[in-house]
Amino acid sequence: MPLHPQAASLVALMEARGLPSFADSDPVRAREARAQTDYISDEHVHEMRDMSADGVPVRLYRPSNDTSLGLLVYFHGGGWVIGSIRSHDAVCRSLANQSGHAVLSVDYRLAPEDPFPAGLEDCLKATAWAARNASELGIDASRIAVGGDSAGGNLAAVVAQLQPVPIAFQALIYPVTDCRMGTRSYEENAAGPFLRAKDMAAFIDIYLSGATTPADPRVSPVCASQAVLETCPPAIIITADHDPLRDEGEDYGRALIAAGVHASIVRYFGMFHGFFSLFPWLDDGKHAIAHVSSALRSALTPSA
Repeated sequence: MPLHPQAASLVALMEARGLPSFADSDPVRAREARAQTDYISDEHVHEMRDMSADGVPVRLYRPSNDTSLGLLVYFHGGGWVIGSIRSHDAVCRSLANQSGHAVLSVDYRLAPEDPFPAGLEDCLKATAWAARNASELGIDASRIAVGGDSAGGNLAAVVAQLQPVPIAFQALIYPVTDCRMGTRSYEENAAGPFLRAKDMAAFIDIYLSGATTPADPRVSPVCASQAVLETCPPAIIITADHDPLRDEGEDYGRALIAAGVHASIVRYFGMFHGFFSLFPWLDDGKHAIAHVSSALRSALTPSA
């Protein structure tokens, strides 16, 4: 299926700006280029607060003054190398408001300065901190979900397997689940748009930095044992048709289902990697935000 007309127009606009793709750049320039495209949202949120989760910078979004909200701990995308709380501020505002639950965005350490497992350790630490500080955050520690997009989806899936605290739900947006890069979608979408196969190869190489192998379940959660998969929380997995990561996200969803985990797999045809964060310009991005928010609302709202 071809790109959706909105997606095609946006891709053309991005290409016209002439910003280099990641594999043709370096982490410093890539971060500068990413910062140039950060969308500054003015969507109102009841409360936003920057905090420290045992030394890990986090930002709390609360959609109301309810003191027993559920919580989504959110890990931003960016190949474990770029991205920040700022880059995903608009996403977190909308998820908080539309789900009716709090969101804690985590500014985990990035490679190459801090390669694997530094970022994962920060995500585990922030999730455990949120549960211990539930009263201060105004949340219910028994209703914590994790989520993220791309590399953030990878971190969320791994946190959901390791479970530093009980995890009620996971929202995985075109997640990296298999760093071995062997799926058909890597061949079909090797040239992108937005994310190319060689960009992913560069991201993975920088993130791992020789510390482990691509088959390690802590970087490729699809490689986890059946026993581990059976302990995972319910999930929603969003994929994009024109994305090298499409098949591994869907493969992971099928692996969860085979392990007896309730998981929904939703592919957005005509969309490309990154469309979720680009929701201000893409109707399907808005639909995906609403879909994930609805799933979170159902998972984190106590039954009457």
